[in-house]
Amino acid sequence: MCELQPDRIAERLRTEVVDVLKRRFVGRDEVVELIALAIASGEHLFLHGPPGTAKSALIREFARSVKGNYFEYLLTRFSEPNEIFGPIDLARLREGTVATVTTGMLPEAEFVFLDELFNANSAILNNLLGVLNERIYRRGAETHALPILSLFSASNRLADDDALRALFDRFLLRCHVDDLPRERVPALLLAGRALETEAPIVSTISARDLRVLSERTKQIDVQNIMEEYADVVFRIRDLGIELSDRRVVKALKLVAGSAVLRGRELADVSDFWVLRYLWDRVEQIGPLGALVDRVIEPFAGGSGVHPAAAPRDRVDAETIARELDVLAEELETGPKTLVAIARVREKLADLADRSAWVQDDKKRAHLLERSRQYQKMLG
Repeated sequence: MCELQPDRIAERLRTEVVDVLKRRFVGRDEVVELIALAIASGEHLFLHGPPGTAKSALIREFARSVKGNYFEYLLTRFSEPNEIFGPIDLARLREGTVATVTTGMLPEAEFVFLDELFNANSAILNNLLGVLNERIYRRGAETHALPILSLFSASNRLADDDALRALFDRFLLRCHVDDLPRERVPALLLAGRALETEAPIVSTISARDLRVLSERTKQIDVQNIMEEYADVVFRIRDLGIELSDRRVVKALKLVAGSAVLRGRELADVSDFWVLRYLWDRVEQIGPLGALVDRVIEPFAGGSGVHPAAAPRDRVDAETIARELDVLAEELETGPKTLVAIARVREKLADLADRSAWVQDDKKRAHLLERSRQYQKMLG
């Protein structure tokens, strides 16, 4: 029988599941780490990005590699609650009792993946709020306590009305997943071909093990980082990111979850890497990541530090400035075609994203302002 000590479970989770998935899915280390973090901290993860970026496959493979009930569904505008929560039990209905047949449906699952979440209609959305908030499903007089460890969702768009934003708010972790850059494509092709023949991942990790990690998260000592945590929270709010008091408190679970995954009893500032994923809009990702990286960099070199806290590649401000100079010259003569305009606009967006990672505050602000001015010139 496998041991249930949290540090041993965290070690097995990494070696048997996390590291294996990283090898199989090229360039998706970030997503794999966030899936593990969501489960360890008992929170929910939203993946945003275009189709074909392995969002669904990653969640599916992670869930299948551990021993637990898994439920997956692709939502459309026409999906009905019965398709997710289960149909009414007709035999019991004849007896005058409203009951739900939940076998194989969401109410019995420990891992749930709802693809294209924002296609859901109001009936499903209202039920999901209870699922995400309280892990409870209600139907008439019925109340089902749900065994969900984490609920995952993916979409190529973000919430665009109040009802959807209320649902989006329940996903504490948000990760943007984009197509891999050109230099990673050869490795992607090789890994993709290998996936077709590789056997499914078999691990000794069970849902019970993961509940032990989740419970351990509640016991992690965070008192020693409260002052630093409060400071970074206000700095995040200064970026214009809406971080409610409720989300601030819940985000501490993510910090504790990072410590649990590394087998520590104390959280430290390096665990603040999790705060990179509290954004509301895609344009906030770069500035938020740069802020968090500056905070954790002095603490990211010690032993027991989570891999995701490692310093990211430095961005050379001078290189970006030279690339902006080239675009400035092109803007002066004026792009001649719609294709050329689209190319310049795409390049400016890329440079703005890279500028957000520049460490020097003045240089970063200058480069971002130049990018904004050139975007205005394009109209």
